[in-house]
Amino acid sequence: MCFAGITKQWHMAAIPQPNADSSRAARKLTRFRCMITAIMNRRDFINSVIGASAAIPIWQAAAQPRFASRPSVKLAAPTAGQAAWQDLEIGMFVHFAPNTWQDQEYDDLSTPLSAINPAQLDTDQWAECARSLGARYIVAVAKHAGGFCMWQTETTDYGIRNTPWRGGNGDVIADLSRSCRKFGLRLGIYLSPQDGKFGAGTGGRCKTPELQAAYNTIYRRQLTELLSRYGEVVEIWFDGSLATPVGDILKERAPRATIFQGPFATIRWVGNEDGFASYPAWNAVAKSDAETGVATALHGDPQGDVWLPLETDVSIRRPDWFWNTHNERKVLSLDQLLEIYYRSVGRGTQLLLNIPADRRGLLPDADCARAGEFGNEIRRRFGRSVAEAHGSGEVMVLPLPSPTQIDHMILQEECSTGQHIRGYRLEGHAQGKWVTLGEGTSIGHKRIQPFNPGVFEAVRLIIPSSVGEPAIRRLAVLNTGSPPPRTWDAPAPVWADDAVGEWKGRSFSVDLSKKITAAGSYQLRFVPQGEDAAAVKDFQLLLGGIPQPHLVRRVAGSPNVLILTVPGLGQKAEVKGLVRGAEEGTLLFRRL
Repeated sequence: MCFAGITKQWHMAAIPQPNADSSRAARKLTRFRCMITAIMNRRDFINSVIGASAAIPIWQAAAQPRFASRPSVKLAAPTAGQAAWQDLEIGMFVHFAPNTWQDQEYDDLSTPLSAINPAQLDTDQWAECARSLGARYIVAVAKHAGGFCMWQTETTDYGIRNTPWRGGNGDVIADLSRSCRKFGLRLGIYLSPQDGKFGAGTGGRCKTPELQAAYNTIYRRQLTELLSRYGEVVEIWFDGSLATPVGDILKERAPRATIFQGPFATIRWVGNEDGFASYPAWNAVAKSDAETGVATALHGDPQGDVWLPLETDVSIRRPDWFWNTHNERKVLSLDQLLEIYYRSVGRGTQLLLNIPADRRGLLPDADCARAGEFGNEIRRRFGRSVAEAHGSGEVMVLPLPSPTQIDHMILQEECSTGQHIRGYRLEGHAQGKWVTLGEGTSIGHKRIQPFNPGVFEAVRLIIPSSVGEPAIRRLAVLNTGSPPPRTWDAPAPVWADDAVGEWKGRSFSVDLSKKITAAGSYQLRFVPQGEDAAAVKDFQLLLGGIPQPHLVRRVAGSPNVLILTVPGLGQKAEVKGLVRGAEEGTLLFRRL
């Protein structure tokens, strides 16, 4: 039956036998829009589950919470390209460079080119591994920090064309591009700005203007080759940011690609290489943070100006990114990979899992086997739902086909107009009452919420806090039959280049002297760890030990942000005070 035309309408779909294939499940959800399974009619459900008159719509029943109207606010929102990239959810990284022959993480340029001959290289095998993992794209290291190029280029002598592999005619990126098309995967490119062969440092920065100009020419040509020869690219990595101007090339050759780091970034690094995102994981950041090109999860701001989603990268041989002869023992266990999934994809971020190639040019058997186990377990747990629904409003009730044991829910926010939801609560109905199953703050692209198994007749999503009207793209109820990782909801430490300290407890004191490089205005931001907000009170700025109350103020509407005015250098600059709310977190400091 379809309940069209009811105030705060929710479209519902109960799916007794959903298909494990997510795309087919999505089509089935559309087909069953506005339908509730025939074995439970509207009157039975309202009477037995909510206990209200059959004349009262289920989302307006007296037992349901009421919330004040929410102001309509324009929020940062994704581009079509960003939204499509976030839907990919899992990618596979492949690190492969001369350091593979050196048993180390960075190329010291010591390997003779004559020794680099990956005779069994098979990118179809790479693609098959990616598919078994559940990845939808592969990011290949076309050039790592040493400067060795894995494609046919004349911009340098340090490349695959000067090795014996395939008589100097081999092209790893061309092979991989064909394999991606064959297996229905998207191609991404990692082109290191750093280049040890040329002498370019982090971000592609050179020691003199003359060297910088020469390297800019080389790098621009390399990027143009990679973006013009191998088909459409879904993601481009400028690891460590980028000094070379390439905006015109990106606009012409890859207008829909997502960009990792640099001045044209459209996605950002999570801030660690452990595979764990912090929670809440907000998709937006302040424009000033986005412009740095190196923003991380710590810069997430629900009221930010720019949509800049997170990518969580980790290696299956953590912490090693490259294969070597002694790190097979580091291959992550299935339980470790599941922990990573719950704490990355399950917190709304992308997961980019690295599986390095060995000297044969193949992904190692042990790594591929573990990747397949991981993919199978993800499909087993989350590929089949008990019931699903989507819609907009503050309260959503979803009846289950029959009293059913469940233990997980997947929430996905409709983010086309921004990330609106600031708090949610999930409840289950059993034995005549609603019980809380779980709660949190952000939902964003995806939130996986496990809870204690139980038999329930219905579930209810309550959104007590949002900016504008909240909308849910997908609510899926599951019975995985498996507990989540023990640390599924644990905090994750993340890094930021403007972090200046931490606080624990209620008081803080931070010496900013070494971070103040010139007279001017500075921002000190308190980023809480976990879901509690932070508010600064009783704060003082001391210059040379003397309080300067007229030189520090709190930003209106942002109780966790202070603005400092420093009139000159040469004095110790210290800020002290108290923090209400969150008991620990990180302090970020930057010049305005």
